[in-house]
This record gives sequence, C-alpha cells and structure tokens, in this order.
Amino acid sequence: MASSSKKVHKVEDDSEEEEEFEHFDDYTLASSWERFISEIEAVCRQWLASGPKNLLEKGAVPSGEPKNLYKVKSELKYAMKNYCMEYYFEISNAGIRKPADWNSSLHDLQLSFGVKEFMVIAPQSANGVILDSPEASKLLSAVAIAFSNCSSLWPAFVPVHDPSRKAYIGIQNMGTVFTRRFEGDLIATQVPVKLMHLEGLYELFVSKFAFSSSDLSTHFFRVHFTMKLTYKTLPYDDDNEEIKSEYEINESGQDNGVDNRNKLQWDDDCPWSEWYTAEDPLKAFELIATWDEKTVESSMEMAELENVSIHEAHKWFIVPEFSSYLMGDYMGHMVGFASQLGLLIDALAISLDVKFMEDFVSGLFEASGSDKLKSSAVVPPPTVLDRVLKDLCHEGPEVISPESRHKSSRIIKGAPLETLFAQFCLHSLWFGDCNIRAIAVLWIEFIREVRWCWEESQPLPRMPVKGTIDLSTCLVNQKLQMLAICIEKRRQQLDSHQDGVGDSNSDSPSVEVEANEDLSHTLRAKESLIKESHSTSTSNANLESSNNNNTRRGSAGVVETMMLLNSPNYMHAPFTQDPPIMTEDMHEERLRAVEVLGDSFNFSGQLEKDILSSDMSAFKAANPEAAFEDFIRWHSPKDWEDDSSSSSSSRKKWPPGGKLSDRMSDPGNSWRKIWNDAPPLPASEQKPLMDPNREGEKILHYLETVRPHQLLEQMVCTAFQAAADTLNQTNFGGLKNMTTKIDQLYPTMASALRPLQANKFPGDPEIIEDLKRLCVVFEHVEKLITLAASLHRKFLHAPRLSQTIFNNFYNFYLPKMGKASVGGDTNKELVNKKEEVRVNERDVVTSMFIQPSANQSWRKVLSMGNLLNGHEPITREIVFSLRDRMDSSYHAPKSQWSHEQEIETHRMYICGTSNDLRVALSVTSCD
Repeated sequence: MASSSKKVHKVEDDSEEEEEFEHFDDYTLASSWERFISEIEAVCRQWLASGPKNLLEKGAVPSGEPKNLYKVKSELKYAMKNYCMEYYFEISNAGIRKPADWNSSLHDLQLSFGVKEFMVIAPQSANGVILDSPEASKLLSAVAIAFSNCSSLWPAFVPVHDPSRKAYIGIQNMGTVFTRRFEGDLIATQVPVKLMHLEGLYELFVSKFAFSSSDLSTHFFRVHFTMKLTYKTLPYDDDNEEIKSEYEINESGQDNGVDNRNKLQWDDDCPWSEWYTAEDPLKAFELIATWDEKTVESSMEMAELENVSIHEAHKWFIVPEFSSYLMGDYMGHMVGFASQLGLLIDALAISLDVKFMEDFVSGLFEASGSDKLKSSAVVPPPTVLDRVLKDLCHEGPEVISPESRHKSSRIIKGAPLETLFAQFCLHSLWFGDCNIRAIAVLWIEFIREVRWCWEESQPLPRMPVKGTIDLSTCLVNQKLQMLAICIEKRRQQLDSHQDGVGDSNSDSPSVEVEANEDLSHTLRAKESLIKESHSTSTSNANLESSNNNNTRRGSAGVVETMMLLNSPNYMHAPFTQDPPIMTEDMHEERLRAVEVLGDSFNFSGQLEKDILSSDMSAFKAANPEAAFEDFIRWHSPKDWEDDSSSSSSSRKKWPPGGKLSDRMSDPGNSWRKIWNDAPPLPASEQKPLMDPNREGEKILHYLETVRPHQLLEQMVCTAFQAAADTLNQTNFGGLKNMTTKIDQLYPTMASALRPLQANKFPGDPEIIEDLKRLCVVFEHVEKLITLAASLHRKFLHAPRLSQTIFNNFYNFYLPKMGKASVGGDTNKELVNKKEEVRVNERDVVTSMFIQPSANQSWRKVLSMGNLLNGHEPITREIVFSLRDRMDSSYHAPKSQWSHEQEIETHRMYICGTSNDLRVALSVTSCD
C-alpha cells in the first residue's frame, strides 16, 4: 500500500510538472521571427489600448496632409535590419467615408485604397522601401499574424519596388471571415494607348473579377464609377503673347524709352507699368471638376463619358498657383517701388559726407578716401539722361483727378504725384539703379533745364501757376511752384510791354495780376460785394461814373449796398494786387525777424503793412472822396459797428449810420497812419508787392546750392508718397482688406518719415533702420496690390471668386506682415484651399483656358479625352468599385456587418496623366 501510494503521489507530481511546463513561454527557445511578431503585437496592443485621444497626449504628431491625420511610430529590429512602424489615425469621428470623397484632403493611401486609419511598416534604409518581393511578403505576413493575435482590424501596408513608383502591398483582417488585400503600382513609361481612355480603364477593372475575356462583352456588370479631372491654365508668362505690327511697335521710329517687346504684359494698363513690369503673382490656376458616383454597365457608356462636356460635372473647384516671390519668406526679391526706395535710402545714408551735389560727380567724394561709391557708381549714358529730361521737362503732365489721390496723402510732406518734383523723384528711383552719383548727375541736369525755363521765360512743366503755395508739401516743391508763378508774372509783364499796355495811366484789368484763389476772408467779402453790385440795377452807378470819370481810377465796380460818408455817391471796389506768395522758409524768416524786433503784439500789422498800404492806395484811387471810415467799412466790416436801427434797406440812405470799433478808433492805430501816408494810386501804377525777378533768382540759388542730405530727405519723403499714390490708383475691385491695408500704409509712412521732415536726420542711424523697415512694409503692400490687380483682371465678371481667393491669401500673409495669427500650417492651407465655382461663374473660368498656340510649350499630340478648350486634363482620377450583398453569417461580427449588408468586393483607384498611370487595387475575399 505504501509503495502504491508513493507511486500515485509520484504520478501526480509528474503531471503537475508537465502542466507547468506546457504553460511556460520560453522565449529563449523562440525564433527571431516569432520574437519579431511578438514585438509588433505588443506595440499594436499598446496603441489599441491607448486610443486616439491618449495617443495625442503621448506624443502623436500631425502627418502634414490632411490636417486631422496624426501618426505615432515605433522602431523594431529583425534579422540585422531596423524597421519603422507608423500608425496613422484621425481624431475626427466622421463615420464611414464615401468611396471617393474628392472634396476632402486625404492621405495618399487613404485615397488609393479607401481606408481611414492604417499602419505602414518599412525598413529604415536610404530609400525606405523593400526591393525584394519575398522579404515584403514575409514582413506583411508577420504584421498580419500580429494583428490577428491582438484582434486588430487596421489595414497594414508595406512599400515595395522603387520609391518613385509609390508601390505598396497590404492586407486587412476584416473579421473572422473576410480579408482585404491591397496592391498598388505605377506605370511610368509607355502607357498603353488603350489605358489612356476611359473604355480601356473600365475593362481593366472588370478583368479583375470577370472569369474570362468573353465576359467583358457578354455580361453587364453594375460598376460604380466616380471621376475627378484636374486642368491647369497655361502659365501667365506665356499666354499673353501677341505679335504687334511694326507700326504699333515703333511708328515714329524714335526711342520713346519703352521696352518695345513683341509681348503684351499683363500689367500694361496698371499705374506702375510706366516705371516697371511686375511679375504676375498668379502663375496659373488649377480647375478641378468632379463627377458624383454613378453606375456604369458597359464600356460603351465609358466611351461616351470621355466625350461629355466638362460643364456637366457636378462640382467645379479652382485652386490658384502663386508666384514664388509672393510665397517666399525672403524679402527684396521683387523688383518694384520698394526695392528702389531701399536704394534711395542707401543714397541718403551717404549724403552727409559732402556739401554739394557736384562733389559726387566731380570725383571729390572718392578722392576723400571713401569707398561707399565703389559698388554703386554706375551712371546711365547721355541718351538715357536726355530721354528722362525730355519726359520731365518737355512733356505735359498726365491729368490726374484729385479724387484719385488718397485722402491721407497730404499727411506726408512730399509733393503731389503729378508735379515736377514728384516725377523727378520717381525717375531717380530707376536712373542708374538709384545710386548717389546717378542722382547727382540727374539733379544737376534737371536744375539746368529749370534755369533754362527761367531765362527763356518758358512755362515750368507740371507745375501750377495759379493758387497759393501749398505749404503742406516739401520745400523743393514749394520753390518750384513759386518759380512757376514768377515765370508767369514775367511773361505777363513782357506781354504787357509788347502790346503797349504798360502805360502808367491805364487802368485796364488786363494788366492786373489774376486774383488769388485762396483769398483771405476780407477779400472774399469784397468779391461778394462786387458780385452783388453787378446783380442789381446799375443805372445810377453809370450816371455817377460818368460824372466822376475824370478823377476815379482802377474801379472794379460799384458796391450798391454802400455809400460814402462824405458824399452821396456809391462806393467803388478797386482792383487790388495779389498778396505776395511765400514759401515755408520765407514765412519762418519773417517770423524770426519779428521775434528779433520783439513787437509780437503788432505782428499781423507788420507782416501785412505793404499789402494794406497797396489796398488803401487802390481804394483812394477808386474813391477820391472816401474817408478812412469808408475803407474800414469795405476792407474790414467787423471793425465797423452799424446802428442798431439800421436795416438792409436803410444802408442805401445817405449818410450811413454807424461808427468805428474801439480798436480802429484809437488815435494811435497803425491803420490810420498807413491811410494817411498812402497815395491814391490804382494797382496798375503801384510798385509790385513781389518782384518776380528777384524771387526767381533766389529760388534758383537755393536749388543749385541745396545740401545733398536736405535734398535726399525731401526726395525720400516725396518718393514714398508718389509711389504710394501711384499704387493707390490701381483698380482692384474694391477689396475691403486691400483698401484697409492702403489706408494703414499712409499713417505708417508719415510716422517713419516724420524725422526727415523735422530735420532730425543728420548722423542718426536709427532713422535709417526705421526707413529700411518701412521699405519692408511697403513691399508687403505692393505685393498685395499686384495680387489684387491680377485677380480683378482675371475675375472681372466673377468678383466673388476674386474676393475669396484674395482674402484667403491675405489671411495667410498676415504673419509675414507682423500680425498675430495662427500657425503656419493652417495658414498655408488657406493658400491651397479649393474654392468652389458656382454655375454662373463657370464661363469666366472656362475663358481662362485659351487655345494653346503653336509656339507654346504644350503637348502637340493629345492622348486623353475630356478636352476643355483644347486642354487635356493634367490629371485624371477615377474610382471603380463593385459591391455585393453578404448573407447573414454567425462568423461575421454583428457590430460591423448586418444582414444582407452591401460590401465593396473590388475597388480600383486610377490616377493617370498623359505620361504615366498609377493603379491601386483592393479586393475583399472570404477566407
């Protein structure tokens, strides 16, 4: 018994040892292949347990495109090789995706095989693919076993062949019954002609499930079909080629300074085209036309679809392709106003080193040891100089209406765009690449032309001769405007002497200087009284004028509402001289003189003494019987206090009632003293208040001896203002963002240029840095304006598209302009965003696809159908699918399949161009 019991215990112990041995996983005895599968399984279990949200917290990174696709990766090692396993997943819970959602941005594998989340395992080699087919199959098998062990339904892909082919093989466990296999490859050379057409592609897909080739013609398969065609316009550098006839190129045979090319530029009618030609910011457009899913039963139907009009597509989308200089982060690549303004600022920086502009031309600047001119000392030839001077001094100004100028332009102390100095500054930007020596040469010759106009009494071009001096402009512009007025006065004097009208007894209004437009308040009052006298009956005035004609001189008309105090005669308004015009520095000089005298109380009377004396003399000549009180009533009505009982009708009665104000009734009043000393002389016999000869010579002396830095300061301010005013004339269709940006540009320029206007520049490098930053801001706005103009011209009859595309780019460009915005990846999507084209806008987009000409770089032999104005699609994408119903099966997971649910048994994605063909096939089978 004892021995038997011992045997039983021994058997039990052996059985327990055997059970323990069976459940023990001895990895030391497992093969490297099994360990590799185990490592894949462990990583997958970890990712499955975490879920998408937790994976984001653990370091999942965006995959790039689409923006809601993320990935995590893990590195594995097998057989002396390193592998990288990446799991791609989406965070949005969009449900089951349509067979081909053309409107969505998808990963290449998602679009090719119709999957949502997937895994890619690839070797960490230089090319990242597996060139050996057995190795690829073995690797895919390992992943399939690992996924089956952890019940993962993720599709897995392995890249194979050459990387340029983007070829993959893959597998997906869809449950206990179904398995899905994937295969994709590219035909890069010698695509069969049959596969260039829809009929051949349809037969290629059907051949994957038809039992024999005879089934293609005898059987009808309900194949689901959807298509996406992508067209691209010709580059806009090439599609504007139009040959001009010889007389259009150079009818006169003279060099007019324009680059006579056999090509019309896109911006020929833009305001900046006079100075430079901008590269079209829009290189091309892509048009995407998509067809919704439809059922096709024969290859004949596919042949008909190849000839169908693109206008029958369900949706159109347009995607702009912007120029590289517009998209780049670097500045200064664009040739425009901003780049030349930067060169002008460089010239300003070295203008302090000499006293006169002639020193830059004579070589004195280089002789002093400075090397600042060595890199930029090119001066254009005399022919170019003559052409510029001809444009400045011998051609009339362009007519620019005040409405076309920006409302904030006057806050910059420059010169109006159409004036002579503004045009000089714009020419200097492009003369000899805007170096200081070229500017000095141009300025010296320019002043010689101005002096010639003065000496020959020729009108100064592009300068107004009427009105007062605009003190809101720069000093050089004020001087030129005053010089133009002086030349006009000299011409009037010469004409008067030649016509014999310069007799001292003549009181004809033709010898008087034209009235100033900007009259003072009192002179406006005199004009209104004169007009009132002409609107009433003049019979009494004519009678009185005949009685006093022997003594009255220089009368401009009767003021019938006023009668003289000492005689029952009507008052006469005299012709008076214009007040002397003064520039800003002349005003400052007179102010300093008054401060030195210390008589600030009588400042106004001191400044206007000559004018007041002239008016009094003219009034005495026109009214021989007038008293001081009569002059006050006419010249300064506020200093005459009428009786409270007097009315408008009683003013014509004699003697008129009233008295002088307290200020004028003071015995020591300076006005009364001037009245007593003023002789009765009409304006035609008086000494002119301004000597045009003397003032003209003073102006020329200033222009010829101006310090270089003072000239360059005014040139910089004027050039910025003129360039902005030129761009402001661009017609861009009223884009609100563009209008707002231009409105912001002028205050920005005024703030940066204010130190130059206040003479704070000399020796301050910070001002130069601020001006350089202003150039960057100006270049940003200039780029946006060229884009807005290009869009407006291309979508003139579809303004919604123009505005939407511009706003997308504007929001992308905001961070480059120093504005707060979201991340760069999101902004870049705004640029590449597809904009849907409405039905009423399709004709506008179609017109952009002009017929290719014979000399353009375009395919001469068309190999694909679906033409749009002679353009074949650059890419044709098709998705074929075949679906079948699945009977109820207890093997199928109830959560995924339902009774008689339709499943996709075959799917083929085709992406073809005129040169290659890419095919991706997925087949679902029951294993």
